[in-house]
Amino acid sequence: MNAIIDQHESQVRSYCRSWPATFERARGSEVWDTEGRRYLDFFAGAGALNYGHNDAAMQEAVIDYLRGDAVVHSLDTYTPAKADFLARFNQVILAPRGMGDWKVQFPGPTGTNAVEAAMKLARKVTGRNRVIGFTNAFHGMTVGSLAVSGNALKREGAGIMLGAGTSLPYDGYFGPDVDTVDYLDSLLQDGGSGLDLPAAVIVETVQAEGGLNTASMQWLRDLHAVCRRHDVLLIVDDIQAGCGRTGTFFSFEPAGITPDIVTVSKSLSGFGLPLALTLFRPELDVWEPGEHNGTFRGHNPAFVTATEALRFWEDDELTREVERKAEIIGRTLDRLAVAHPVLEGERRGRGMVQGLACAEGYAAKICAAAFDLGLIVETSGPRDEVVKLLPALTISDEHLDEGLELLVRAVVDAVPATTAAPLVSASA
Repeated sequence: MNAIIDQHESQVRSYCRSWPATFERARGSEVWDTEGRRYLDFFAGAGALNYGHNDAAMQEAVIDYLRGDAVVHSLDTYTPAKADFLARFNQVILAPRGMGDWKVQFPGPTGTNAVEAAMKLARKVTGRNRVIGFTNAFHGMTVGSLAVSGNALKREGAGIMLGAGTSLPYDGYFGPDVDTVDYLDSLLQDGGSGLDLPAAVIVETVQAEGGLNTASMQWLRDLHAVCRRHDVLLIVDDIQAGCGRTGTFFSFEPAGITPDIVTVSKSLSGFGLPLALTLFRPELDVWEPGEHNGTFRGHNPAFVTATEALRFWEDDELTREVERKAEIIGRTLDRLAVAHPVLEGERRGRGMVQGLACAEGYAAKICAAAFDLGLIVETSGPRDEVVKLLPALTISDEHLDEGLELLVRAVVDAVPATTAAPLVSASA
């Protein structure tokens, strides 16, 4: 079976090289391969499965929808599934956050579609060209998104010069003593800086692909203020850090700010079906009909599962659970760093997107050892220097404990002459 895939699929594939198994079946945080071997999934579809694999209620909803010969593909025509999703999304997410009048755009099926639409809209609204991104950012694999991304390998894959994007230092890039927002403010104020006034600034509150670098709440507030002061639109890319990954539905909520544009995708459908949104203040809705479109804007099965997924956000229970589990994960990572100084370990991230930054080469060894033990985790960062944990937000305490124990064992296997660090139990 795998030989057929290897024969025909491009060598650009990557995850199958780290996890050389043929995955066949999944439920919750468990995955089984064709040989019947069980794995615990601390990857969650790169954050597309915040509620785990095959949530029973979402599965039932989409099966019932399909059995009724309901419309699957609809472009941007009217459908009951779209109307139900929009009404529910406004009721549960937007209106309670003071965003009830915001516009929702379906730009295409993936996160990079949402980012491209956001930047395109910002340029149309302001009449300016440039968009500022940040060091180690990742916003997608299409040309516009790559122009504001930091990873050299991915940028080189574009094959052309990437224009209209400028990379500036993220929070902490020069260490704790350098205020990089103040640096941005100075550049924008100085007519001799060489930095043209941009249409927008795009930022991730947690750089999930870029090494789990995390912006402080004050830095985000200061960035918001600078954008307001200079009449620059602020875009928050919440594709991986959003949908509850950091605790609140939008990752910027604890900072008390409201961006101008927000991009959401990954776990929005709740079921792994493609769905992306570009959200923006109503006065920014200056599109002409058809000025931005795409064939797969109306994926109705994803509307159905996304509507069902919103049940998790009817109260604060999931947010509290994420905060509780995040503390357990964080304490385990801290103890690993202390117990194994050879790693030069540093805990990074926020909520349930956390990881352990390691000395050169160790992260990949730990992830490989974890897979051998039955735990699926990936690396992150420009040098693959971070072991990144993305368990489902709904993971049971039993599976969380088991996965963290496997991680501890993987560190022992990957790092010479070390012994297991004490595990912080979720059930303790």
